[in-house]
Amino acid sequence: MEEEIRFHLEARAADLVREGLTLKDAMRQARLEFGGVATHKDDMRQSLGLRWWDELRGDLRYAAHLLRKSPGFTLIAVGSLALAIGANTTIFSAANEMLYEQLGVPHPEQLRLFTLTADDHSVIHSSWGNRDSTPNGGFRYNSFTYPIYQQLRAQNRVLEDIFAFKDLGRLNVTIGGTAQSEDAQLVSGNFYQQMQVPPVLGRTILPADDGAPGTGAVAVISDGFWSRVFGRSPHVIGKRIVVDMTPVTIVGVNPKGFTGANSVQRSPDLFMPLSMMLLLHAPLGDSGPILSSTTLYWVQLMARVKPGIPLEQARASLEVALSAAIRATTKLEKGETLPDIQLEDGSKGMNHYGTAYAEPLHVLLGMVAGVLLLACANMANLMLARASARQREMSVRLALGASRSRILRQVLTESLMLSCIGGTLGLALGYWSRAALPNLLANAWSSVEMQVPFNWKVFAFTAGLTIGAGILFGIFPAWAATHAEIGVALKQAGQTATRRRKAWSGKAIVAFQVALSTLLVVAAGLFLRTLINLNSIDPGFRPENLVLFGVDAPSQRYPAPRNVALHARLEDALRSVPGVEGVTATDIPLLSNSDASTTFMVEGGLEVKSVAGDTSLNANTAHVGTDFMSVMKIPMVAGRAFTRQDTETAPRVAIVNQSFVRKFFPHQNPIGRRLGRGQHPDKDTKWVQIIGVCADTRYDRLRSDPPPLYFDLYRQQADVGGLTYIVRTSMKPEAIVPSLRAAVQGIDPDLPLMDVRTQEQQIDANLQQERMFASLTSGFGLLALTLACVGIYGIMAYTVVQRTNEIGIRLALGAMRSQVRGMVLREAGWLAVLGVASGLVAAVALGRLVRSMLYGLQPADPIALALAGGLLLLVALVAGWLPALRASRVEPMEALRRE
Repeated sequence: MEEEIRFHLEARAADLVREGLTLKDAMRQARLEFGGVATHKDDMRQSLGLRWWDELRGDLRYAAHLLRKSPGFTLIAVGSLALAIGANTTIFSAANEMLYEQLGVPHPEQLRLFTLTADDHSVIHSSWGNRDSTPNGGFRYNSFTYPIYQQLRAQNRVLEDIFAFKDLGRLNVTIGGTAQSEDAQLVSGNFYQQMQVPPVLGRTILPADDGAPGTGAVAVISDGFWSRVFGRSPHVIGKRIVVDMTPVTIVGVNPKGFTGANSVQRSPDLFMPLSMMLLLHAPLGDSGPILSSTTLYWVQLMARVKPGIPLEQARASLEVALSAAIRATTKLEKGETLPDIQLEDGSKGMNHYGTAYAEPLHVLLGMVAGVLLLACANMANLMLARASARQREMSVRLALGASRSRILRQVLTESLMLSCIGGTLGLALGYWSRAALPNLLANAWSSVEMQVPFNWKVFAFTAGLTIGAGILFGIFPAWAATHAEIGVALKQAGQTATRRRKAWSGKAIVAFQVALSTLLVVAAGLFLRTLINLNSIDPGFRPENLVLFGVDAPSQRYPAPRNVALHARLEDALRSVPGVEGVTATDIPLLSNSDASTTFMVEGGLEVKSVAGDTSLNANTAHVGTDFMSVMKIPMVAGRAFTRQDTETAPRVAIVNQSFVRKFFPHQNPIGRRLGRGQHPDKDTKWVQIIGVCADTRYDRLRSDPPPLYFDLYRQQADVGGLTYIVRTSMKPEAIVPSLRAAVQGIDPDLPLMDVRTQEQQIDANLQQERMFASLTSGFGLLALTLACVGIYGIMAYTVVQRTNEIGIRLALGAMRSQVRGMVLREAGWLAVLGVASGLVAAVALGRLVRSMLYGLQPADPIALALAGGLLLLVALVAGWLPALRASRVEPMEALRRE
């Protein structure tokens, strides 16, 4: 034993001398590293409390030396950790921005967003905003009428001043004679005061701006718009731009990072007073001027909490004020109910991304955590193999007097050094790939608006992940290293026994890896098959060779009914463009994640109650052009399509789809029946006659079954704002769009073409979430397969090395080399079978959590399960083939000579 100890000390001292240390310092450092045997000088440093620093420095130096000596091990370890930590950093940074980031205002946690919950019989018949279903079968609205806002604000005693805002989307903006489209948000005069955000230049919107229409034709622009359009010039204050044909003066610039009240991820380019609504937006339907309308729920409300007032007390007080406001502004019909008001967390604004992507992002976070576990399992196996190979070294350390805690600290230092290197590279990988998820959510006709910040939260997350991973994969090998027996570890037999125990530990870890890999591959298969199923859906129309673009008719220049006439002229002008085979228009493009619905009645009533048992009749709608059915290639099932004889002065007509007939006219002929909007007919009811039944088409989303839907003509409406034009052409979009733009600007040069895209690109955008999931989970599944392959290869290669003597004896006794290969492959196969079986059971159990994200298949989909299991078994055999081949080439005499 003394010779063994002297050999290790001298070998380590020689390494340190080569690194530049003197022989005396090298021997002292070797003693510290191997056993903590101290000199008198070391005892003095111990009394001064400095020896722990010497030992830590020695541990770090020795760990770095070992990593340099094993470049293959270091490369595999650091690479797998960097990929796993980088994936976690990327997904976390995106999830943090989309789910947890708050508005860039002082004390955002004080903000409360007003919402309404209502049932089917509520007084709310027309809304411009979000309408979501609630678990109890009702609806959640985020909009209020402007008169209700005014009354709530006047009667409010329980919150700070209530402010209002409305995102208008894209508006026509002319700057220096160039027409373009920009995002705009209207805000109340007290908006900036309550948001507590000062401008970086100029002033904000004031209460005096939000007075009579036209008195506050001012705008505060975003930092991004200021930089992009005006080059951050300080002379931007006072400049005049034209917004929807209305001259507007720029009075201020918002600070960077301020996004308004609507969203954390993106900022409107223009903020203007709510009083501008009368100039920028025509009345919707029969609601009249929007600011005075008592029937259209359209404006969003928010306020800060008052200190000392419980939230429920504030809600109860506003409930009374809401009831009084509705009764004062609206005539309640028999059976109509009042909505309830709710005060929701407003710190994230309307939180569209949080609502749409909460479940998917949490699933992705779980999957990347699984990838990190796989990398840690691989590292644990590698560290176990190294610990086994270093068993004699650990015995020497213990023999020299090192405590078991000293050995534990040394091995953990090596693990943490590896994880820190991998974590640093993973952080860099996360930084460079942080825009990957927003890019997957981008569409073909607009730039990526969401920027993913790399802030202290991301650094803290990655640092915690790095340290946690180092401890996780290092603790078991470190614990195993401290349990070396001094007496037997220096003997070959004892070493073999110890290594066999560690081989079994490694095999258990590999089985866990295979199980986790199976779970991730099954998830990837489910989401990939969901995307395939959605792509195979027949939308009910022919999407190829269709070019779409929007044209908005500014109400200042084109008040009703001139806006209807404008669109009719545009449609006729586009029809004459060379290469155009057909043109139509609609206010609701199919499969654009937008919808419109209305409550209607049937003249004379229904002979049969709705199949769904509805007591009120509600259906989705779209105002379309005369050639809509022919341009979209939607088959007519009964009756006729629209014709040129269905003019503005002709009787109003509509076409319904098959779902509409099945729900409201089962076993009846709907042709000739008349529909009217609302629930109660009166002398002003405008009846629309059903002239045809068309085949079902997907409406807002491919996932949703075709809803009851009726189409009517935009030319027969009293008022229409912006429309989306649909052009069927055999030409490529880039070839025909300039001609289409020239045709539009030939009628009005201030009308830009907005959001130019093809119908196929529109459908692709409809599947953004599914495509993102399929792409990311497939990548994670591939990474999981790679890690599983490395793990199986590593443990089988290690097992073959440890069993070289046994294999040599088998061959010497007459075993065939093919039998040896089969023995190793069977062992790898059994490991894979055990892991695959466990992983499939876990996949079926956890699949219920993602049921709502699947389409056309169940969580226990046999195809996905079979493919994942077969793929993992194949990977196991491929990973085990090289060690099996190496085992079959062992020379018996050399193996026995080692023994």
